[in-house]
Parts: sequence; C-alpha cells; structure tokens
Amino acid sequence: MVITAAADGSALGNPGPAGWAWYVDDDCWAAGGWPHATNNQGELTAVLELFRATAHLDDELHVQCDSQYVINTVTKWMAGWKRKGWRKADGSPVLNLELIQELDAVIAGRRYRFEWVRGHIGHPLNEAADTRARAVAEAFRSRLEVPVGPGWTRDVLVQGGLALPDAAALAAPAAGTASAASASAASASAARIDRDDRSPADAALFDFEDPAAEWLTMTLELTDGEHTRLLERARAAGATPEEFLRGLI
Repeated sequence: MVITAAADGSALGNPGPAGWAWYVDDDCWAAGGWPHATNNQGELTAVLELFRATAHLDDELHVQCDSQYVINTVTKWMAGWKRKGWRKADGSPVLNLELIQELDAVIAGRRYRFEWVRGHIGHPLNEAADTRARAVAEAFRSRLEVPVGPGWTRDVLVQGGLALPDAAALAAPAAGTASAASASAASASAARIDRDDRSPADAALFDFEDPAAEWLTMTLELTDGEHTRLLERARAAGATPEEFLRGLI
C-alpha cells in the first residue's frame, strides 16, 4: 500500500510567524508552528512530522512537496553532509541542522519517495496543506488558537480481539504549538471510534458505567515519546492516563 500525503510550510515575513502541515484528507492531517521561524523550517518540519506520524506503518510514503530545498536535502545532499560531519562542500555549517538530523533519523529504514509539485496552482493536496500551514502562521501572528488537526486517524490496532487506536494515533504536533483546549479537541478527534458500529456484545463489554461489570486487564506498550504524549493529552483533557485511554475505546 502507498500512502500519499502533501507536506508544506508557511512563514509570514520569513522569518516570522510560521506554520507547517501535512495532509492526507480532511479527516487525517496535522499542523503546528512557532511565533518566529523560517519557511524552510516549516517545510522541513512538515515532512519530519509526517514521517513521525506514520512511523508505525510499513507502507511506502509518497510525499508531495513544493519545496525543492526539502526534496534535495533528503534525496541529494544529506548523505554527503553527514559524511563531512554535517558540513557543506565549502566547509560551512549546514543550516537547520537539528531538524535535518531528526529527519535523517526518522527516514532510516523507511520506504518513501518524493514528488515535487508546483505550489499555488490548485493541486488539491498541496493547497490543503498550504492552507493549514498558513492558518497556523496567521494564528500565531494574531495570537489566536492554533488549528492542530486530528493527527493520524487511518488505522486501529487490534489487541486481544479489541479495537484500540494505535499508539501512534496519540502523537501530537511539536510541543508548544497549540493550547490545551485545542490539544484536547485534537486528541478526541484523532482517536474517535464510532460506538454505533459496535456489536451488542462489544457494547456490553465496554459498559464501564455498570459497577457490576467485569473488568479486563490490558497491557499497552508505549515508547517514551508516546507515553509523554499520552500524559500531555490526558492532562489537557483533565483526566488520568487510564481514564483517557478508556475514553478512546
């Protein structure tokens, strides 16, 4: 299976209020940003966060991007910079080094390909990503709530016969990119499961309001990063991590 997604960045003033976004469709996208950053930082972060959001998948990632700087960084320049101790051919230091090193780490072992698309010509996915990245930049400029998106919503992990959102669906945009209220709304949207689709047996199994109901013990293994994001989401929702996870079922 191939996952096709667009990634884009935006900066008002360059540098200035900036945003990033990746987009699959209206139900599967994420965004974030900073009060002050460059367009290239937004472009790099959009791709970085897309790879992070899909790190649990083995599918090929088809990244549509209007930044030749990002595409060339990943496909042409990064390996040489790394061999030279993260220096350019003329010996000067690589700009945006921390982001590029993080990107180098997340693409290791992944199957991916980049497609350059010209920006601002009506390409559906590119326009959708651009609109969301710019909305974040404008939110930071106006000191408004940042639209972070639902995150990755395309898969569930089946454990012990029970459908649970994959731990990666708990992943949030970079810290500091959204208010607690927007983070809470994003977590609820990202993890939603249609309860009306449950069978009567499942409905009874997950009826936590019944004090006489039999409780089940489940073990969910999380990375350190996933655990941190779970704690942040639960705190934003005003719940314990256990209560937050139950609410996802």
